[in-house]
Amino acid sequence: MLRKGSAGGTEAARAPGALSGGVPRPHREPTAAAALPAVLDSQYGTYVWPCAVVLAQYLWAHRQSLPGKRVLEIGAGVSLPGVVAARCGAQVILSDSEELPQCLQSCRSSCLMNRLPHVPVLGLTWGRVSPELLSLAPIDVILGSDVFFDPKDFEDILTTIYFLLEKNPHAQFWTTYQVRSADWSIEALLHKWNLKSSHVPLHSFGADKEHLASSSMPGRHTIEMMIISLAQSEGTSLYSTSDCSTR
Repeated sequence: MLRKGSAGGTEAARAPGALSGGVPRPHREPTAAAALPAVLDSQYGTYVWPCAVVLAQYLWAHRQSLPGKRVLEIGAGVSLPGVVAARCGAQVILSDSEELPQCLQSCRSSCLMNRLPHVPVLGLTWGRVSPELLSLAPIDVILGSDVFFDPKDFEDILTTIYFLLEKNPHAQFWTTYQVRSADWSIEALLHKWNLKSSHVPLHSFGADKEHLASSSMPGRHTIEMMIISLAQSEGTSLYSTSDCSTR
C-alpha cells in the first residue's frame, strides 16, 4: 500500500519499502517516502491528483523491475510517480509542457526535495515535435497520471505516445485516469494511431480502496489504469510530421 501524510510544509507519500534509506526492521513493514511541494490550489500540474497516487502504488508494486529502467514521465507536474520510480532505481526523466513554466518548476522542486538533483526536467508539449523530443535517449516506460483530463488534448497525447513508441517499439505507456464522463473514449484514436491498450485491475496491485497513502485519495473517484503499447512492432510507420506541430 502507499501511505501519504504531511510534514514540514510538504506533502509526503509513503510506500512499503526502504526507499528512505536504512535496513527494514524485522517484523515491521518498511515504508518509502517521497516529499512533494504542498500545494493547496488544484491547478493542473501543481497538485497531487488521485491518479498520481494510484500510479505510484503500481510502481511500488513493481519496484523489483524498475532498477535500471529508462523512464519518462509526461505531464509530470509535482511528479509523484516519477519520483517513486527514481527512488526505486529507475533512470527517470520528468517532463511537462514547455508552455507551463510553473509545472516545470514543480518537477524541479520535487527532485530537489527528494535529493534527486540528477533527474532531468524537460519541456515537452504534447503533439509538438521539438528538439528535446527528437533527442530523447531510448526509454523503456512512459508514465502519465491523469493526462487524459481534457478531450481536446487526447489526440495530441496519443500522437506523442505513438512517436515515442515507434522509436522504442518495446516500450509501454503506463497511465492512470479518472472516469469523468461515459462519453469520453480514446478507442478510435488508439486504432488510428496503431496502438492497443490493456486494462490493469486496481485490485491486482492493492489500489482498489478509497484510502491510499494515509489520505482520502483516491476516495470515491473512479480511477482506472491501462497500459498502452504498439499494436504491432513492425510495418509501415503511421507517423509524419504533418500529424504533429513543429511550432
